[in-house]
Amino acid sequence: MSPLAHDGLTRRQVRELLGQAGLRPSRALGQHFVADPNTVRRIVRLADVRAGEPVLEIGAGLGSLTVALAQAGAAVTAVELDAHLLPLLHQVVAPYGVRVVEADALRVDLRTLLAGSPSWSVVANLPYNVAVPVVVRLLEEASAVRRMLIMVQREVGERMTAGPRHPAYGAVSVKVAYYAQAAIVGRVPPTVFVPRPNVESVLVRMVRRPAPAVDPAVVPPGELFAVVRAGFAQRRKMLRRSLAGVVDPAAFEEAGIAPAARAEELGVEDWGRLAACNRRRAPGSTTPAPSSRRPS
Repeated sequence: MSPLAHDGLTRRQVRELLGQAGLRPSRALGQHFVADPNTVRRIVRLADVRAGEPVLEIGAGLGSLTVALAQAGAAVTAVELDAHLLPLLHQVVAPYGVRVVEADALRVDLRTLLAGSPSWSVVANLPYNVAVPVVVRLLEEASAVRRMLIMVQREVGERMTAGPRHPAYGAVSVKVAYYAQAAIVGRVPPTVFVPRPNVESVLVRMVRRPAPAVDPAVVPPGELFAVVRAGFAQRRKMLRRSLAGVVDPAAFEEAGIAPAARAEELGVEDWGRLAACNRRRAPGSTTPAPSSRRPS
């Protein structure tokens, strides 16, 4: 096939590529290919891709977004797990100097993958079934990733970006807020995909914080999120009940957190104060005093 449209694949081209290879989108891998040039142009624009910027794309699929990123001047590393798609992906992106890596984003050695630049952006249409673990892994293990613009299922995007008292707010929301500032910056209808999903998608922008929202020297992230997970495991209960046996009752007063509050009422800094105060009350603790900042 001759070089495809430089601003993304059309629905016809997606179907032709799959048909030539005798392939169908994999349900097991959550494959829904973007088949609308306007959508990929919009994603690239919202990602604010700069010429020469290293960009990691996860789940490159047939390369529609990959080509648009490369045409915008990005130095694209495209990761794809499905070995059946790789010949098609290589065929589509061959004219654009894209680095293609066959790998599972949940298992690949990120240090090796991101070597060569101290600062990366991630731009991706993430498969629905792995979006949360992929994003969490990038936040936790890939400090070189400074920005993300990801397309995910609307429900997942709302969970990632929700704040306290929002119906979608939960442990994932706190984890994202710990590392980054995140917001939904656009909606994407099912009609732009092949095959058409039964859900709406959203575009989520994340910008990594210069430092985590809670000082790791005061409370390590492992301890912090153990408290967060326990609180949200029984989110309808008051914290004094859901955190019984996890948090010292006296830590609530020290942190300025009402024991009758529920998990959905606490922002990431509130959780940080509570976990830090709880740590300070542990026998033999040398944890620094928590911030005197007033509760939000």
